[in-house]
Amino acid sequence: MLRFTSQKLCSRQMLNKVSKFNIKQVRYLSLLEYQSKELLRDCGVSVQNFAIVDDLNKANSALQKLSAEEYVIKAQVLAGGRGKGWFDNGFKGGVHLTKDRKAVIDVAKNMLGHRLITKQTSKDGILVQKVMIAESVNIARETYICILMDRQHNGPVLIASPAGGMDIETVAEKSPELIRTIPLDIYYGINDEIAKDVSIFLGFVDPTIQEKAIYELKNLWKLFVDIDALQVEINPLVETIDKQVIAVDAKIAFDDNAQFRQQDLFALEDSDTKDPREADASRFNLNYIGMDGDIGCLVNGAGLAMATMDIIKLNGGSPANFLDVGGSVKEDQVYQAFRILSEDPKVKVILVNVFGGIVNCATIAKGIITASRNLKLKIPLVVRLEGTNVTEAKVLLAESNLPIVTANDLDEAAKKAVNSVKT
Repeated sequence: MLRFTSQKLCSRQMLNKVSKFNIKQVRYLSLLEYQSKELLRDCGVSVQNFAIVDDLNKANSALQKLSAEEYVIKAQVLAGGRGKGWFDNGFKGGVHLTKDRKAVIDVAKNMLGHRLITKQTSKDGILVQKVMIAESVNIARETYICILMDRQHNGPVLIASPAGGMDIETVAEKSPELIRTIPLDIYYGINDEIAKDVSIFLGFVDPTIQEKAIYELKNLWKLFVDIDALQVEINPLVETIDKQVIAVDAKIAFDDNAQFRQQDLFALEDSDTKDPREADASRFNLNYIGMDGDIGCLVNGAGLAMATMDIIKLNGGSPANFLDVGGSVKEDQVYQAFRILSEDPKVKVILVNVFGGIVNCATIAKGIITASRNLKLKIPLVVRLEGTNVTEAKVLLAESNLPIVTANDLDEAAKKAVNSVKT
């Protein structure tokens, strides 16, 4: 799925394993797939021809702008798993392929104005207000390319692989020789020499195609700089049967530090197309990603969130979400986090796992107590706190006389949370 920020965690895991990128909490701008394609196109990166339909009366005129043997129709929402999703009218799939031009309109009718439910949305789904119709491309070969800011190298790096169109983590694990990481000078970026070397490594050996690949790589760098990106990941960058080089799918991410320079870009974000829980969380500077399980996770820090979810899985449970309150969380944010979790009918127990470094454990404890009382929390609550003012925090929790289950370490907390679901 082409979009700003991924709703999936795979890109974060890839950054950890391939480039050792250290993740910290930031607010990411999220744009729809067609908006991302427009950015790529505006910087000279080749993408499929496409048209956007937001009114069924305009569907025929939009389709007249396209000409292909096969068409791709995609619901434009900020959620992963669109292809396996379903609509509130019973229509299956937020992504469709068809060679029948007449069928394109029928598919768009079944998507537009209906709510799409996927594994990453709430049970009510997200209202589809725009549908993208794109020309399918005849792919001869798929490659992978990514430019990202990497703390280990103190700047941008280029990651390339001739094994595109698949999970880059799998490639890194099974065929590490198929991945090349190249540190880039922030002032010079991808020059002709680097672009040619990488294009050869990617398998673009035909002189005509190689020239096009070099052009695409240099324009990707231009995009990376122009939009203050943290990551521009193209998977796959394809060679087509008619000898074109096209970015078929991409993921682009940057943080709010660039907002003062990118005001026009930030103005494009439409919270109506987000998962309502994510939009709600972002209003309070919280980072939320919905999942399929029944254990709500409230943590501070993306790394701790991943560790918490891993331990839950190891103990036989399943996380319902990834909710990161960050390192400078305030008491009101803790309240809002509890509200968001408690309003999710899938959540059967809430597990709080906080390490107090910058954040004060006493602040977290006060927020937990306030939220539990004001929200009249009905589901079990397991709390594990460690770090700054943890002793004071534990006293506050004990004196609250609330039915809060405490734990001394993460493994104990996870076991108690999983047992609470089972009982």
